[in-house]
Amino acid sequence: MKTLTIIDTFGFFFRLYYAMSGLKNKDGKPSGMIHGFANFIANLKQDFHSDYIVFALDSGGKTFRNDIDPNYKANRSEAPKELKEQLPICIEMIEKMGLCSLRVEGYEADDIIASFIKNNPQDDLLIKVVTHDKDLYQLINDRVSIYSPAKKELYDKDGCYEKYGIYPEQVRDFLALTGDSADNIPGVKGIGDKGAKKLLDEFGTIENLYENLNQVRNERTKNLLFEGKESAFISKKLASLYDGIKTPDLQNAKFPSSNPLLKVQDILKEYSLNRLLATLSSEDMPKDLSFEPVLITDESELERVLEDISSDTLIAFDTETTSVDAKEAKIVGFSFCFNEQKSFYVPINHSYLGVPNMISHKAAAWAIRRIYSAFVIGQNLKYDFKIVLNNFDINPPKNYADTMIMAWLDNPSASVGMDALAKKLYDYDTIKFENIVKKGDTFANVSLESATKYAAEDAWITLRFYKTFIKKLSDDMLKIARDVEFGFILTLLNIEDNGIAINKEKLENLIKQNETTLEAIKSEIYALCGMKFNINSTKQLGEVLFEELKLPSKKKTKTGYSTDESVLNELIDLHPSINKILEYRELYKLQSTYCEPILNLALKDKNSRVYTSFIHTGTATGRLSSKNPNLQNIPARGNYAKLFRSIFEAKSGYSFLSLDYSQIELRLLAHFSCDKALVEAFKNGKDIHSESAINIFGELNDHNRSIAKSINFGLIYGMGVNKLSSDLGIDKKSAKEYIAKYFDAFSSVKDYIQSIKDQAKSDGFVQTLLGRRRYFDFSSASAMQLAMYEREAVNTKFQGSAADIIKLAMLKIDKILNDEKMLLQIHDELIFEVNDKYVDEFGAKVAQIMSSVVNLNVPLVVNYKVAKNWGELK
Repeated sequence: MKTLTIIDTFGFFFRLYYAMSGLKNKDGKPSGMIHGFANFIANLKQDFHSDYIVFALDSGGKTFRNDIDPNYKANRSEAPKELKEQLPICIEMIEKMGLCSLRVEGYEADDIIASFIKNNPQDDLLIKVVTHDKDLYQLINDRVSIYSPAKKELYDKDGCYEKYGIYPEQVRDFLALTGDSADNIPGVKGIGDKGAKKLLDEFGTIENLYENLNQVRNERTKNLLFEGKESAFISKKLASLYDGIKTPDLQNAKFPSSNPLLKVQDILKEYSLNRLLATLSSEDMPKDLSFEPVLITDESELERVLEDISSDTLIAFDTETTSVDAKEAKIVGFSFCFNEQKSFYVPINHSYLGVPNMISHKAAAWAIRRIYSAFVIGQNLKYDFKIVLNNFDINPPKNYADTMIMAWLDNPSASVGMDALAKKLYDYDTIKFENIVKKGDTFANVSLESATKYAAEDAWITLRFYKTFIKKLSDDMLKIARDVEFGFILTLLNIEDNGIAINKEKLENLIKQNETTLEAIKSEIYALCGMKFNINSTKQLGEVLFEELKLPSKKKTKTGYSTDESVLNELIDLHPSINKILEYRELYKLQSTYCEPILNLALKDKNSRVYTSFIHTGTATGRLSSKNPNLQNIPARGNYAKLFRSIFEAKSGYSFLSLDYSQIELRLLAHFSCDKALVEAFKNGKDIHSESAINIFGELNDHNRSIAKSINFGLIYGMGVNKLSSDLGIDKKSAKEYIAKYFDAFSSVKDYIQSIKDQAKSDGFVQTLLGRRRYFDFSSASAMQLAMYEREAVNTKFQGSAADIIKLAMLKIDKILNDEKMLLQIHDELIFEVNDKYVDEFGAKVAQIMSSVVNLNVPLVVNYKVAKNWGELK
């Protein structure tokens, strides 16, 4: 089956304009619509890949519909001057890019789309219409569907009914009854969406409706229909599409084989679309996506291939192992690549019947040392460095670059995995691991032939990634990569290697105690509810609470009643079982998610230590995340949190040292906004929540301070009136008043928060203190997405900048460590294991580094605590 994509172009342009109306180029010319359209074209292959593509254009003047009704579209105000300035540029781009477009005087884009569909009736042609306009849903049939760019969803006949409550063949009749204010289609006065759907469900069409008008039971509706008959039939004519336009042969509409933006680089330069230009420059590299995978099993050949390596040799490197867990993985082989023509695989430890001779451990170690003497390129080098360190006791190289981090710096919200990057950058499908490794096997069981193709490809594609990103990334972003992010790999490597000790006996006893407590709570719940049931089953719990106990239900999911925490908290005062259910859930999660898995990990290690993996590129804001186990997420609050945390203990003669930034994100708010009252409060060491409470309420007490604290932190996360109202359990009017009073007290904050949103919308990105960027595609955002992007932009500014600061501090601290060990980073907090003799001296030294690592216009305050176990640190 072939596919034709037709773009309802002007509707798309208008949406782009209003989504990005503030953007201008260096000369002050409006450029938001051009910017959005260029990005749309850049993503054309990924989002709308098809065999043929057509841009349907409006004629711009009056159409035949104005002869039917002179008032058609007469209510529309004149398009903004900035939009009209950009419209011809966008049309010029379509023409210069050689994309098929059609514009016919006296007709609309809708009619052109209808004509393309009629003129191409081939059964083997699927047609997708990209539009925001519901009028075009009338075109849906077995081979025509509508794609909504706002929802990013494809609608067929059933989808149309689900969205609008009518089928495609009823769209014209629906508009005949309801009208369309956007196009000034009058419809029948007094008939709304609900009434129109009901009438069409019963009568099918307006013709049948008017033929059987006496059967309409509601007298008011009957009178409205009678009075509006002429308007109804005129409206149906206006909503009907003309499909008699001659359209070009589809051979003139073939989907472009190369990036169309290459043909409009002059326009991109004029309108300051530098990021796209950088992307295009990376396309100048060789397009040949083939290489020769070479297996090396002869040690003299391995020496010959690597003998000419020098410190400036660029070499991609990758390891193949028995496990994704670097701590326990054994190396099976490694690959390397110097150029685009050949890539080599060196097997070491394959183990299957009939496996040929391989390279010895000694020769492999020599080869890796040679490779490490060059400039090493890798994709997720932290893993490869750990494998080589654990298997050969060889430390990481001096010079290296990680393409996964480069990809993350390029776009921190996108996937940075090898398979996804190869597809996105080169439309190249890599060999999938699961296609060569059978279930239950490891890479050691893979034949050398298959292993060579797979592993050599990894090194080859990694080298290509590097050559792409070295062109694509700006000088500023490359500087961040070299000065901060690449070095941070080694810092994380050290932390992960340290681990943190568990008191196994204490944990085993805690697990037994938890089991007893869980059984006791379970019995109490059964007694309070008057029946036994599976408390862990959402379905059964919902039935007990809302059907048996008749408690009020507010949220329902597809599978039954919602019993999430927010629902249960609303029911606390209505039944005594609710508190016990919440307590049971807290303890059950602690037991199943943390206690038992962490004990299993501690039992595997001779020193009873557990080792987490920090994900460098795991978040769009720049914060680290942790996995296997997630030690950043160990419960800090609740009835059982402290007891559980106490099982993490420092070794004999040592203590845990915790240092954390005090209210770092609020201090960044003061720094960025330069709000006088906020800056002065922090400079004078005042409690910012108390100051906020006094400004909002006029007096200080615990209740007022708590509300002020919610507002302070909520603003950083893009919180609005609705969220504050919900969080505090107050009405929206009060929430609105509290926020207004806050902004009165800190007058610059409101404007600054708004400026973050405006700048993100204008530039398409938000920038952290260090200069890292997070991008947002406002051009195709729905209203809900737009609000979400604005919240995320604000959050990234503060959370991302806080992540920058602690990362810079960790890099400095890592250089002064001797016997001391950095064990954990939990966002704004660092935990160390330090000899008791030096703990205070070392704590003061680290606090000094953390508080002075950047210069803000408010002081960075660092708190530190010392304890023998983690539970006592808080």
